Amino acid sequence: MAPPLLTLKNIHLTFGGHPILTGAELTVAPGDRICLVGRNGSGKSTLLKIAAGQVQPDSGERFGHPNAIIRYLPQEADFTGYATTLDYVEAGLSPLDESYLAISMLADMGMSGMEDPNRLSGGEARRVALARVLVGKPDVILLDEPTNHLDLPAIEWLESELQKTRAAFVLISHDRRFLETLSKSTVWIDRGTARRIPEGFHAFEAWRDATLEEEESNWHKLDRKIARENDWMHGGVTGRRKRNVRRVAELQAMRQMKREKRDVQGNVRLQASEGSTSGKLVIDAVSVSKSYEDRPIVLDTSIRILRGDCVGVVGPNGAGKTTLLKLLTGELEPDDGVVKLGTSLELVSLDQRRDELNPEWTVAHAMTGGRGDQVIINGQARHVASYMKDFLFTPEQTRSPLKVLSGGERARLMLARALSKPSNVLVLDEPTNDLDLETLDLLQELLGAYQGTVLLVSHDRDFLDRVVTSVIAAEGDGRWTEYPGGYSDMLAQRAGEDLRRTDKPGGAGERAPVTAGIKLASQPAVVGAAPAKKKMSFKDKHALETLPKTIEQLQRDIAKMEAVLADPNLFSTDPAKYRANSKMLAEVQAKLAAAEEQWLELEMAASE
Repeated sequence: MAPPLLTLKNIHLTFGGHPILTGAELTVAPGDRICLVGRNGSGKSTLLKIAAGQVQPDSGERFGHPNAIIRYLPQEADFTGYATTLDYVEAGLSPLDESYLAISMLADMGMSGMEDPNRLSGGEARRVALARVLVGKPDVILLDEPTNHLDLPAIEWLESELQKTRAAFVLISHDRRFLETLSKSTVWIDRGTARRIPEGFHAFEAWRDATLEEEESNWHKLDRKIARENDWMHGGVTGRRKRNVRRVAELQAMRQMKREKRDVQGNVRLQASEGSTSGKLVIDAVSVSKSYEDRPIVLDTSIRILRGDCVGVVGPNGAGKTTLLKLLTGELEPDDGVVKLGTSLELVSLDQRRDELNPEWTVAHAMTGGRGDQVIINGQARHVASYMKDFLFTPEQTRSPLKVLSGGERARLMLARALSKPSNVLVLDEPTNDLDLETLDLLQELLGAYQGTVLLVSHDRDFLDRVVTSVIAAEGDGRWTEYPGGYSDMLAQRAGEDLRRTDKPGGAGERAPVTAGIKLASQPAVVGAAPAKKKMSFKDKHALETLPKTIEQLQRDIAKMEAVLADPNLFSTDPAKYRANSKMLAEVQAKLAAAEEQWLELEMAASE
């Protein structure tokens, strides 16, 4: 058996009086493919930095094989002191590596090597940092969130490269599909310790749940044993002296164990503040086009989104996903075509760039805008500390500045802000960034139960498969196609093709081999001539113009009747009024449904 390339033993580290790691261990042998998992703040990144030699633990041992080349990918690359991307990648080469390897790797990443590192986009900076880690022949690769800022083609390319490499690697990621594809063993960081199973991530969650269940059972047994010993103590210390001394010492040890118990971190409690019901048709985009500097971003695209749809938008970085969202939500005017928005829309957006957050604000200020200490959730006032507790923030953290929050805490704060606002349309731009797997599960459940409409941009393939009802995919050259089902369904409909661009080399959309184009699945041919369009009558046109006001009035009437029926004492004090209002409410709801259906049919006829 080959000796280990990297070993961490009995690692202890305390930060700000709080123990982060308490005896954690990690061993990396040749050929290992380890995924490092755990809740946000559990110490995964810290342990990886210790393994890379960038952080010194309070106690414990780190041993790296003298001849092993160990490379580390941080969450955020530091380009300070490097004039070009080539300089940055070459600095990661070992003395025996040739410089042409750096040029070749950058070319594979779509970079020339002459770019200014400080002017790169998030995706470009990530690719350059990956080039520095992967170039040459490293023995151990330590990867902290390698898929952050990468688009789907780049993620799939990275998967392929890691599958082919002979190097051992340890990776931290919240991308389930990425972990399941690459990992062969799993290390779980939980309450300061590291537990390892010789299976990949696909087996982790079942094993974790069984472990926690067994642990909880053991704690219940300990509680019962302490209770029995307490009863014995209260009965008087009599009998054999040595035996009594031993039992007293054991009781003290059990009490000490109980005091030092570190509970499992709780789960986020997600709840969206839902607004009034929107109309049945939410968005109707007809032959929409948008270009920048003669480059088509959206070209002759028609999309119809109905109430209750959850639509995913996918494509390479730079394909125009954000532009498409802005067109669909009315934030941006199209060059050609028409976008019609439905009635009674209450739209809330989540921008994961977090540019709107001032780092000097406190968590409470970010939630309330500096207006008091309460937030309104589903019509009820809650103290900001109580609401933020649902998102795993302590009362002390509500007064902390945002600049001290981790990436996961900032992500949860952005979620808390978005979900606190009444909405019937959620626009989520990369909501999964920096969220741990447990929170992702809860976000998935929330979106599944949400009564409104969701527009979702994400590069997380597993999350898309679990949540969306259809996928709008970038096909290249400004073309977008909607596919029913999730990401895997979209790939199946494209006969195994992927999302890589089809732009011609040298054009505005030229891409590197990482995202090199391949031909798309052919579209079905149109059979026969299109039937002649039937013109709308004057009556239909008049109804199309007046129905939105009618629908709004019916919705107001329903709200008034629901408010009357919400009185818990109404039935007992005035049963006749209760029955009359109930009957009237059913009639008005039926009228509303009929009006919405008629308006939708007329909208479709007008579009045709």
